[in-house]
Amino acid sequence: MANHKSAEKRNRQSQTRRLRNRTNRSQMKNAIRKVNEAVATGSEDAAKEALQLAIPVIAKTASKGTIHKNAASRKISRLTISVNKVGSAA
Repeated sequence: MANHKSAEKRNRQSQTRRLRNRTNRSQMKNAIRKVNEAVATGSEDAAKEALQLAIPVIAKTASKGTIHKNAASRKISRLTISVNKVGSAA
């Protein structure tokens, strides 16, 4: 438990940031899940549309510091590759 005023403030800040990060991460995961579901159905148009909606969400999560920028880049790259495979297979 926090014993000093500064430690109490730091605890409050950490709790606020934790909730904010959790919200951002959850939005990102939902966007990624929608892309993966569209890829699984084999619908090229739906997959491309979901990807175009997911890319800004992932980039925003990285810009807020919730995930590392390289992790965001990796996620975007892998999603793009999977969507492109759907397009080439059709």
